[in-house]
Amino acid sequence: MTSFGERLRSRIDSRGPLCVGIDPSTALLRAWGLDDSPGGLEKFARSATEAVAGLAAAVKPQSAFFERFGSRGVAVLEAVVADARAAGALVVMDAKRGDIGSTTAAYAQAYLDPGSPLAADAVTVSPYLGFGSLQPMIDTALAHGAGLFVLARTSNPEAGEVQLATVPGGRTVAAAIMDHVAGLNRGAEPLGSFGVVLGATLDDPGYPVERLGGPILAPGVGAQGATFADAARLFAAARRDVLPSVSRAVLAEGPDPARLRAAVARLNDEARAHLSA
Repeated sequence: MTSFGERLRSRIDSRGPLCVGIDPSTALLRAWGLDDSPGGLEKFARSATEAVAGLAAAVKPQSAFFERFGSRGVAVLEAVVADARAAGALVVMDAKRGDIGSTTAAYAQAYLDPGSPLAADAVTVSPYLGFGSLQPMIDTALAHGAGLFVLARTSNPEAGEVQLATVPGGRTVAAAIMDHVAGLNRGAEPLGSFGVVLGATLDDPGYPVERLGGPILAPGVGAQGATFADAARLFAAARRDVLPSVSRAVLAEGPDPARLRAAVARLNDEARAHLSA
């Protein structure tokens, strides 16, 4: 069993660092000429995945855009996970789950246990019920060679009121979270399986990112205004471990699969130029 960190290092080195978000919003479905319906969702999500998953290191389906259609939407999400894996991309489930006890264990089983049809290579999680609340997720990830991306400093401007609050000793909440993640990765080679979410739109990560030992999922490139050069500057000491996430900058090129593939290739080349050591 290879770890998520090992698989991600291999994909970044061989394919480039780009992570493509699969975000079937109402606006994007309509831009593709599709109904905002389970049928439109399936056409959009599976066509997008088929076009990009053979090129990108990872795809990141945003589960909320599937869940809004109930069981039919979740069935499409299961198909997207299978399609992406068949094309060789890693799957990062963007679910941002966070709870306690048996509920967290159930989320872990849903998203990280290979027996689940929703099982991904990694899942985004929220530590804001206390980092210890993630232990069932951590244990399940370790048992199955999966990974976590823990929300630390996100790209939304209102996050600062929580993430930049201080804990005893003067560290910010975000820095304390990143210390926990660094501890989980200690000694892992070539890359730890426990990553953080740090927005590429930040002025400063507020932490020595070279200590993390795991990947940095960096949303905010493209439609939110950040560039790959911004990500390279912000995370300079760990640039080879950055997984920049783009969604609209790729998906707006659909529904033509050739244009989708061309967008991935162009953005991946740009990302590689800035983020490869």
